[in-house]
Amino acid sequence: MVGDGGRTVKREPVGNIRLLSSEAMTKPMMLADFARLPPAYRARRVDGLASDIDAVAEQAPPSHRFLRYQWFAAALAAYGGEAQTLILDDAAGPVAALPLVRVGPRRVGAAAITGCYWPFRSFPVAQGLDDTAFDVLADAVASAVTVLRFGPVYDGDPAAAGLIAAARRRGWAVLDRFIADSYLLDMAAAARDGWPRNSTLRKNRFHEKHLAEHGALDWRFLDGAALLAGGFDQLAAIEDRSWIAARTDGRDAKFTAAGHGAFWRAAAGDPTLAAMLHAALLTVDGRPAAFSFDVDAGPVKYAIANSYDPAFAKHSPGKLLYYRNLVAAFASGITTVDWGAGDSGYKQVIGAIRGPAIRDWLLVRPGAPSLAARALGSFWRRSGQGH
Repeated sequence: MVGDGGRTVKREPVGNIRLLSSEAMTKPMMLADFARLPPAYRARRVDGLASDIDAVAEQAPPSHRFLRYQWFAAALAAYGGEAQTLILDDAAGPVAALPLVRVGPRRVGAAAITGCYWPFRSFPVAQGLDDTAFDVLADAVASAVTVLRFGPVYDGDPAAAGLIAAARRRGWAVLDRFIADSYLLDMAAAARDGWPRNSTLRKNRFHEKHLAEHGALDWRFLDGAALLAGGFDQLAAIEDRSWIAARTDGRDAKFTAAGHGAFWRAAAGDPTLAAMLHAALLTVDGRPAAFSFDVDAGPVKYAIANSYDPAFAKHSPGKLLYYRNLVAAFASGITTVDWGAGDSGYKQVIGAIRGPAIRDWLLVRPGAPSLAARALGSFWRRSGQGH
């Protein structure tokens, strides 16, 4: 109602428009009152490794924050390849980084995600990326390559799952190859169940007593800086005397020159990565006797390698060291130990259970390449380890 020459006149709404009072028109609107538009994403390609990788890794889940620039640079230095990086930005900056290397004949247009085989090959993405972000990233992949191979990677990996789903939405051929089941130890659950058991600790003390008959025992823990300062050489010395050297060509050794030593030494050059590298080492009268090597990423300990000198095998030096390593890990806040692929028996004895499957993946762009990939998919799957 409004005044009109002393008369009260009722103003009717015009069409669907409701007239607002002066109070409503001057009332401030809160930020939450505005409709929020979805974030706008833009993809770009960088020759070589992009410096933005570290900025993205810092936004990734804690379990994936080891996927830093130097991690990928170490892989290039150790294994070769010419890199390019696909970067996904939102309005605030980079939110995904996909480092690629060309593989196979150039005419095929195939690329793979670079990195180390252990604990897995993936790429950093900010937590909480939506489907739109992965759609834009998948389009960038399509403009750069015809075939993308990546893995080994776990089922449920946030980067892999998002990109695979986007590829499927775009009609790509998506092929997986099973490698192995992973095995995980829930430290908190194990502790609630009475781990480590008193009977196990008594057996360990018995073996330690007899192992000490060979000389003074020294149990120590090394970070990446200590490993660079001679620790890696001690681990390599154990591998040179282990079953790996005796029964294989040594290429799977983690710290020797013939194996993967160049990668780990290069990775430790980044102080942030170096702080995540962790080794437990046992020496007997100064002689390296056993080691356990892990990557500690947030609450997760990725078990990469362990080995021992067979001269001390009778007293289970590897087992003794690993129990000490697990106790120290639990005290430091580690909640999950990821032992990776397979179980040779000791993992379930300690309390590990089967975790996500580990797979290799092929993503093939729509068109003739994807038709060929689907036709040959059974050969790819059969080349895996099988269930």
